Amino acid sequence: MKPVRKGRFWRWLRRASGLLLVAILIFCGWVAYANFTPIWASRGRLFNDVSQLPLTKVGLVFGTTDRVRVGGGENLYFRYRIDAAVRVWKAGKLKTLIVSGDNRSLYYNEPEKMKQALVERGIPSDRIVCDYAGLRTLDSVVRAKEIFGTDSILFISQRFQNERAIYLAEAHGIDAYGFNAQDVEAQAGLRTRCREVGARVKMWLDVNVLHTMPSYLGEKIEMPE
Repeated sequence: MKPVRKGRFWRWLRRASGLLLVAILIFCGWVAYANFTPIWASRGRLFNDVSQLPLTKVGLVFGTTDRVRVGGGENLYFRYRIDAAVRVWKAGKLKTLIVSGDNRSLYYNEPEKMKQALVERGIPSDRIVCDYAGLRTLDSVVRAKEIFGTDSILFISQRFQNERAIYLAEAHGIDAYGFNAQDVEAQAGLRTRCREVGARVKMWLDVNVLHTMPSYLGEKIEMPE
């Protein structure tokens, strides 16, 4: 009886291992698909040359802190997004900028930091609108339509975030383009790339399964004429 039981155990183990391998392959394929969908959605809608940008009434700069959390040094994602927004503005491609980010406390306010940096670079204060509830990309994108009343917009951020934002915009009936800010290389960029894999899986689930809406909506806000 012992050899029989042992044989059954190994047959069960092989079968379970095979099923586990199939499950892993299916999961990895789904993750790859979720990560590819924003690339496909944004084809033909991303620009690196400001002269090729279509005229758009409203641009949206995605928020990030101006200092890195570890060590307190300069956050290059912040600098490069501000640089890109200034280039688009000076090229005459926009009339208004939304700066959308996290405003979790009196001591952490991404929109105000971005607005201050843009004003210092010559963009009129009255052409910049702060969205203090852009807690993540989905919130910023959907609020641009639901709160600020725009159904056509230019996203300004690094390419990876612009791709994801355009996918979200398309899902919510927004005509969107993206202007790619300079990316960040080296270790900081690698960490962001790794996090982006999970962010795209969450994006896909938010749109296709969870039908997630922003954490905060509220009253509509008038945009400058």
